[in-house]
Amino acid sequence: MTAAGTEAAVLAGPADGATPRPQVRLRLPPPAQLGLVPFGAYVVLFLVVPTVLAVATGFFDKAGRFTLDNVSALSDPVVVTTFWNSTWLSLLTAAVGALAGALVCYALLGVPAHHPTRSVIDALAGVLAQFGGVMLAFVFIAAMGRYSLLNVWLSGAGINIYAASNWLYELPGLIPPYIYFQIPLMVITFGPALDSLKPQWAEANLTLGGTRWTFWTRIGLPVLAPSFAASFLLLFANSFSAYATAAALASQGSQIVPLQVRAALTSETVLGRENLAGALALGMIAVMALVMTGYALIQRRAERWRR
Repeated sequence: MTAAGTEAAVLAGPADGATPRPQVRLRLPPPAQLGLVPFGAYVVLFLVVPTVLAVATGFFDKAGRFTLDNVSALSDPVVVTTFWNSTWLSLLTAAVGALAGALVCYALLGVPAHHPTRSVIDALAGVLAQFGGVMLAFVFIAAMGRYSLLNVWLSGAGINIYAASNWLYELPGLIPPYIYFQIPLMVITFGPALDSLKPQWAEANLTLGGTRWTFWTRIGLPVLAPSFAASFLLLFANSFSAYATAAALASQGSQIVPLQVRAALTSETVLGRENLAGALALGMIAVMALVMTGYALIQRRAERWRR
């Protein structure tokens, strides 16, 4: 019996004289919708709920009354300086990471997709992009700290890298670790864009008398510009929201916004205002929302060239 005949027999019911069978119709959601349930729960628990709590604590005082005092603290010179430190640190590390990562992706263009070298670099990029926090801080302290072997060697050669200050444990010391995990992240995000360059475009360029320079200036770079900009914004967001590495290295002071939020959470009052942590988190959410909106818009434009 065919599938259509079986379906017709089921819908028609049992034959004459046969024992009636109960008809049970189950309406199960599609598998794709079931697969979104864990992701939806993750978004609600770790994105929606913290956002609501940040807004609530930012616009309400300890007694639950609506107030703008917490938000007005964002104009305090200390808080403004903290946001500026996070901004220039994120811009600098994102720019260096984007350029270095793009050069690595360009070098991989000549390596076949299934070559062992390509597989090893892709695996390393995936691991190093997630290697952060206290472990990364320990690596840099052991490699470049005041009592590290490198510093001992340099001191023996008459070079004292800590003559001016303990820069590794201050705001400038965050630059090398951030660049460390920004480069592999750029390789992961920008690599597919370079791989999407079609060989037919290079052939058409050569057919029309073009050179390698004309290909990159008139075809390659214009096509890759949206993907590069989107990857840069993603690196900026990654650096702007980083906390664990900075907390382990710069244990004294609150030079960037995540550390300022920590300081606000661990003290009853900061700058004379309660619940400042919620206002700072709200400011971070606004910056991140602006960056990710730009990322989504640019990425939508870049997707046209990957089809």
